[in-house]
Amino acid sequence: MTDLSALWMPILLSAVIVFVTSSVIHMASPWHKSDYPKMRNEDHVMDALRPLAIPPGDYLIPRPSGREEMRSPAFAEKLKRGPVVLFTVMPEGPMSMGRNLGFWFLYLENS
Repeated sequence: MTDLSALWMPILLSAVIVFVTSSVIHMASPWHKSDYPKMRNEDHVMDALRPLAIPPGDYLIPRPSGREEMRSPAFAEKLKRGPVVLFTVMPEGPMSMGRNLGFWFLYLENS
């Protein structure tokens, strides 16, 4: 049986290859260009959300507090009236590509 410590170099090398390959595919190919279309009235939406000071995180709107509310006519009306939104709020300022790539590498290494 092979000792795990003897496999650390092939494991690390394969993680680096997968990381580089996935990064090149994501950034250089046209596959992901339409993943996030530009929102009409983007500036208006940003101006409306900014005063709310929403902390970074993932949000679902409308979000029921439990199963009972999910089955209620009032919640059904909220869904019908819309909009139904799933969004991520990120911290203000420039995005840290190095940090994101580091987390992506760790994810690949541990998956």
